[in-house]
Amino acid sequence: MENIKELFILLILLLAVMVWSWIAPFDRLTWWLEAIPVIIALPVLWYTHESFPLTRISYYLVFIHAVILVVGAHYTYARVPLGFWLQDWFDLSRNNYDRIGHLAQGFIPAILAREILWRKKVLNLDHQGSSADHRGGGWLFFLVTCFCLAFSAFYELIEWWTAVIGGDGSLEFLGTQGDVWDAQWDMMSALIGAVAAQLLLGKWHDRQMAEVR
Repeated sequence: MENIKELFILLILLLAVMVWSWIAPFDRLTWWLEAIPVIIALPVLWYTHESFPLTRISYYLVFIHAVILVVGAHYTYARVPLGFWLQDWFDLSRNNYDRIGHLAQGFIPAILAREILWRKKVLNLDHQGSSADHRGGGWLFFLVTCFCLAFSAFYELIEWWTAVIGGDGSLEFLGTQGDVWDAQWDMMSALIGAVAAQLLLGKWHDRQMAEVR
């Protein structure tokens, strides 16, 4: 992102949401479990914004994902008001805010993984034009999708380990809402998000990456 002021504004907005999220959350342990990815990512992104600046679209997507996480951390995913509104509007059987979270878990990391693989020249892609036009673009799509699905599966393992270690105290973190297939739905949501991100944003992302110096 060329405009550091724009990046700074995103940071201030996110910190404001995090402060709100921190104040009187439904469950403090769940807050830490849900917000820890944001707490880890923020200093990493700030530290690398000069040596490896991401594209504008990537920073904005990270911002959106972070907001989704800290909002879920405040209410717990099963109690976020937006999920109840969707439940009422579409006559759903449960609060589906966690589905939004896991869709984002595939959508946003897909663009980040795509950018790192492309710019680090992990594959033999045409870096002068659109990677989607090069025969390696198919492999990029495949590897990004595999990464996102693996990341989602690993996150489900983290939830499982947390439940084993924390016992009943980690049930809010799991947020299964009685659905025995919750983990499978979560991974499917991430898979859909990863594929959708590449199909919808791929060309736009290519143009921004070509401009990054």
